[in-house]
Amino acid sequence: MRRPIASAVVMAAGLALSGCGGSADGTNADVDLSVRSAYIPQPVTDAMAAGYLVVVNKSDSSDDLVSATSDIAEDVTIHQTSGQTMKRAGHLEIPANGQLVFESGGTHLMFEKLKRKLKEGETVSVELRFTKSDPIKVEMPVKSATYQPTSSMSSSSSTSSSSSMSSASSASAALSSSVSHH
Repeated sequence: MRRPIASAVVMAAGLALSGCGGSADGTNADVDLSVRSAYIPQPVTDAMAAGYLVVVNKSDSSDDLVSATSDIAEDVTIHQTSGQTMKRAGHLEIPANGQLVFESGGTHLMFEKLKRKLKEGETVSVELRFTKSDPIKVEMPVKSATYQPTSSMSSSSSTSSSSSMSSASSASAALSSSVSHH
């Protein structure tokens, strides 16, 4: 009779421990990330393309975007543009209860050494990797080269640390404040 009770106690202790502070592989199940408004403008060259999206964090814990990969390109890097200068970015923070905005003229994904030219109407699979969270696979539609998201896309009804954003300048300000210390 004691054996079932002992194994039940061990099982309960194991379940209690597994719920504390993340999984065995170091990811944090408490961070709630999602991606919205993802797209790639049809590139004008065969060699590279840019991608834009919004990573939303609906949890009380921040996380960092550390890398991205895609089978369409040999290399996918995270870049930041400041003025006329584009530079490779390191880890970018997605603040607790906030968002990380990738937009034209600011932070973006750079798809380098494309394996083929992307055409409007296609969808590209991208995997985003984070410090704490499990990777997120994103399907990014290829839009026209002149596609511009509306301000309502930037201000979807999700919760963010910078409240509802109604203009691109608000999105830029939120991006600057969320990545200024990196």
